[in-house]
Amino acid sequence: MGKIADSELIINSDGSVFHLHIRPEALADKVILVGDPGRVDLVGPYLSDIESSSSSREFRSVTGSYRGVRMTVLSTGIGCDNIDIVMNELDALANIDFATREVRPVKRRLTVLRIGTCGVIQPDIPLGSYIFSRVSAGFDGLLNWYGGRDEVVMKDVEEAFLAHVDWSPYLPTPYFVKAGDVLTELFSDCTVPGMTVSASGFYGPQCRVVRLPLAMPDLLEKLETFSFKGLRFTNFEMEGSAIASLARKLGHEAATVCLGIAQRSVKHADADYKSLMGSLVELCLNRLSELR
Repeated sequence: MGKIADSELIINSDGSVFHLHIRPEALADKVILVGDPGRVDLVGPYLSDIESSSSSREFRSVTGSYRGVRMTVLSTGIGCDNIDIVMNELDALANIDFATREVRPVKRRLTVLRIGTCGVIQPDIPLGSYIFSRVSAGFDGLLNWYGGRDEVVMKDVEEAFLAHVDWSPYLPTPYFVKAGDVLTELFSDCTVPGMTVSASGFYGPQCRVVRLPLAMPDLLEKLETFSFKGLRFTNFEMEGSAIASLARKLGHEAATVCLGIAQRSVKHADADYKSLMGSLVELCLNRLSELR
């Protein structure tokens, strides 16, 4: 591939990557992603032997150890557009020599787990459930900007879904991507198996009506009734598809697990979920620490 130009990968004067402000040596092999920068303060205190921290815009990070396993906690902000930055810069930190600007011959494989919140689609999944996105359905369109998208998507599910709905031609083509196999197995006994919609917004793209009408007013019902080879839609969130798809393209292990805080079918939400999120964080840290 040769030398990567300054304009394509911007490196700050302190040797850190442009947006995340993390230096290559400060990145652990196991990375926990959270949306809210304030949630780094929830996860960070579990870590010992803190070796580095950084803060730039919505991107805050801390690297330390949990039960002897080195981990980096990083906030991403909201949306798949931010994940495009996060996943590309994490991979650059792992697999590009910042001194020579060349791709390293031996690739480093990261394990990336997003911990977030979500809205539940199916009425039989109670609030407070931990939903693991075994499949992420990208309604955001991000993967479609990269070559070879069909190499990582589940085309049969995509085609079945498009046949099930009257998809608007003005919207990006959906894509369906599996989570990493190792993380899927690791969380199989303690989470609800999910097929998760990653939406490009919180209101209209997740079928919420406040004042503006929806382009596809029956989409939520279509999502609830879709079924294909045992797969059904379980929840909405806003980042998982970009994480899963870019990780597969770049050769990393990645997945998303979310706490259900809104039940869309019965139109109920629980804004007081902080204690439940703490329990999910502990579960994720304990499970990741099993990977040596």
